[in-house]
Amino acid sequence: MHFKKIKEHFLILTFLVFSGVVYGQNGLPISHVDDIDPIAEIENAELKDILTKQINSNKKWKRLVAGRQMSIGIVDLSDPLNFKYAGMNDNFMMYAASLPKIAILLAAMDAIENGEMEYTDEIKKDLRLMISKSNNQASTRMIDRLGYKKIEEVLRAPKNKLYDEEVGGGLWVGKRYAAAGKRSPDPMKGLSHAATTRQVCSFYYQLALGNLISTERSKEMLDIMKDPKLHHKFVNTLDIIAPKATVYRKSGSWRNYHSDSALVWGPKRKYIIVALIDNDYGEQIIRNLVRPLEKVLKKARSL
Repeated sequence: MHFKKIKEHFLILTFLVFSGVVYGQNGLPISHVDDIDPIAEIENAELKDILTKQINSNKKWKRLVAGRQMSIGIVDLSDPLNFKYAGMNDNFMMYAASLPKIAILLAAMDAIENGEMEYTDEIKKDLRLMISKSNNQASTRMIDRLGYKKIEEVLRAPKNKLYDEEVGGGLWVGKRYAAAGKRSPDPMKGLSHAATTRQVCSFYYQLALGNLISTERSKEMLDIMKDPKLHHKFVNTLDIIAPKATVYRKSGSWRNYHSDSALVWGPKRKYIIVALIDNDYGEQIIRNLVRPLEKVLKKARSL
């Protein structure tokens, strides 16, 4: 990281401490920062090497990665002056089922911030249902309120850069979570609900730093994503190994497509993990990924 960036991060951390927002187990260090390092600039070769070796040590996972049926992204947030990102197949866009509902959440908060939508109790309820319980009816109501054009504009916005053809696409919502209705498929692959692990990591990374829309809106999104009601995939394992950690999460499943994403924040854990799997046993694979990914992060920190 450039010296200027280190100084900036030090000043940010100092501000957070003296303003009462402690970088620790009791909460995220949310501060709206216009000039955070983009995900590409925190990519770490050593972390990538450790991740690759760990995943490839499992023959089935190695085969899935080689066949582009498995994509992974991780972000180490343990050191506020040295965030690290790594991924495998992370620019390969895949069908992601309900995971892209985080894009609907972001577009809704953007519309509320800009006075395009009133933040009513009904909308608050729908946003929570959409994220916490992955309710399709609530998700469809939010899509109908926003429209595909609004969602796409927010994802493509230069500040967010969560869908970009130059880096393989990213998050996309182009179909209601219902049988009826027009489609607006993504321009690269024609997918209705899509993601890349890199762009999902970028979403959580910006969210953790309070950089999505504003500090206030980022906090609201974190509150909505906190303590998911569905305890499968990543959360199933985290319930066992990290019961004291706070988990901000969105997952998705449809047929053989399984996805999960989580920002994990606890006394010994500060990281983002994302996985997209195209396999009948994807749910179990995602459960089994948590411990190896924690092993990767622990090993990288010791270097």
